[in-house]
Amino acid sequence: MPAGSRRHSQLAGRAPRALGPAVVSSRGRRHHLIKKQPPQGFANAQPCFTLVHHFCSHNRETPVLKALKKLLKKPEEQAAPPAAPAMEQHARPSKMTSQPADNEHATPRSPRAATNKPVAKKPRAPRQQQVEPAPEKPWSITDFQVEPAADKTRFHDFPLPDSVMRAIQDQGFSYCTPIQAAVLGNTLKGHDAIGRAQTGTGKTAAFLLSTITQLLETPAPDERFMGEPRALIIAPTRELVMQIANDAEGLTKHCPLNVMAFVGGMDYDKQLKQLEKRHCDILVATPGRLLDFCNRGEIHLDLIEVLILDEADRMLDMGFIPQVRQIIRQTPRKGERQTLLFSATFSDDVMNLSQQWTVDPAIVEIEPERPASENITQKVYAVSGKDKYKVLYNLVTQLDLERVMVFANRKDEVRRVQERLVRDGINAAQLSGDVPQQKRVRTLDNFRDGKLRVLVATDVAGRGIHIDGISHVINYTLPEDAEDYVHRIGRTGRAGAKGTSISLAGEDDAFQVPQIEELLGSKLECIPPEEHFLRAIPQSQQTTEEKAASDANEAEQAAAAAASRKRASGRRDRPQGRR
Repeated sequence: MPAGSRRHSQLAGRAPRALGPAVVSSRGRRHHLIKKQPPQGFANAQPCFTLVHHFCSHNRETPVLKALKKLLKKPEEQAAPPAAPAMEQHARPSKMTSQPADNEHATPRSPRAATNKPVAKKPRAPRQQQVEPAPEKPWSITDFQVEPAADKTRFHDFPLPDSVMRAIQDQGFSYCTPIQAAVLGNTLKGHDAIGRAQTGTGKTAAFLLSTITQLLETPAPDERFMGEPRALIIAPTRELVMQIANDAEGLTKHCPLNVMAFVGGMDYDKQLKQLEKRHCDILVATPGRLLDFCNRGEIHLDLIEVLILDEADRMLDMGFIPQVRQIIRQTPRKGERQTLLFSATFSDDVMNLSQQWTVDPAIVEIEPERPASENITQKVYAVSGKDKYKVLYNLVTQLDLERVMVFANRKDEVRRVQERLVRDGINAAQLSGDVPQQKRVRTLDNFRDGKLRVLVATDVAGRGIHIDGISHVINYTLPEDAEDYVHRIGRTGRAGAKGTSISLAGEDDAFQVPQIEELLGSKLECIPPEEHFLRAIPQSQQTTEEKAASDANEAEQAAAAAASRKRASGRRDRPQGRR
């Protein structure tokens, strides 16, 4: 029998009801309003109550209808026990809506009502008085006391703002280094300057202190776009940019100045969002990425007050000068800005650049007493090319070195050494121009935190790395430029700590030793390595593919060494132009 016919047969035996006026639903069905009084408190809900009550009685209840029915019940009905079925409720509504007035034997609703005993309250814990922290005492220059000393210059001897002096105290500085004293004495007066100093002499802090002081003393323009920096620092490598920016953040800790760093290899959009959030006061950047921002109209250099070129000689070597020229053309004229140029050497090319970009510069030339720190012990092992890696492995493992930097001349050589170290169970990473910038930053952080044991790097990537705690620097190949040797070994023996430099001089690079000795002003003793450093490396289980790859790498390394010897012989035949 169809569902509709069965339903009609069930309803046929029921007594007729008194139905109210018909209501047509949105689905076209007719519903009759039952003449029934709504519960107390719902007098204004007569049509809704009767319609839902009738619909729930003759149709299957859905969850929505059950919720509506429960909402429209009286409070007494909601507290009562479960009631009879819906049909019985319609037949005897009076039992649902009325209750005896004198229900003496009704069960009390709660035990507390049946027993009139007072309930003991828990004693409230005494409220602890909150002790407000004592207000922090404002910092003053009297909190930073440095006694005068003979042949030493204090930062107090210069007109530096208190906020800068407080940052100097936080950094642990007391006296100026020679280049800091010489540079600040000229730049704080507004003069241009060119400085010659090796790495580790404090030149970064010298030009940062001068720049921060000028920006604090000169109010910023009232109308300025987010992408209009007031000071620009250009450096050749990404690592050096990040290091300068980190130093600038520390020195502007108590100043209302914003520092930003833009380098290639990092997410462009993330760097752009920095400009959208706040003004840029001090911008540190590599030439290529800075030009990208300038060409897209995101950065404008017409408000530059201070321009700083760091390691100008390295930018010359890397071919960045054409890009630097494009950048400088977008800044104010050289008489309307202060220009500072720093270089490790004063070659003819560097002096020519200084004449083009500065006006009557003060020349600051700091010659260290010794190019290499006295805290560094230098060794040179005369070893054949085929034994170099064996000596390197045994040095790291037998001396139990925890944080060591290994330098090589070429990127492919860096990659091969790092891969062999990892294959032989040593936690090592590489740092070269082939490594993406985000990975380079992550690698440096891991090395700084002690998560990496060996960092293999090229000269360009390793320059500007300032990480304390590096116990050893190993020159897997001697640099082609003697000055790079000084930069390499300067990664150890920092902050008064002792360090060791070990160079592996083979038949393809031993001829570099005399040039290094000439620069150092002292002799380097070349000795064969000790026997225990020539022990065979424990053989790991290599697959046929891994052995073939290892043999190919060794053959490639031999070919590269031969090419290096050929280039070196040609270079010796030419007159030396850079000194």
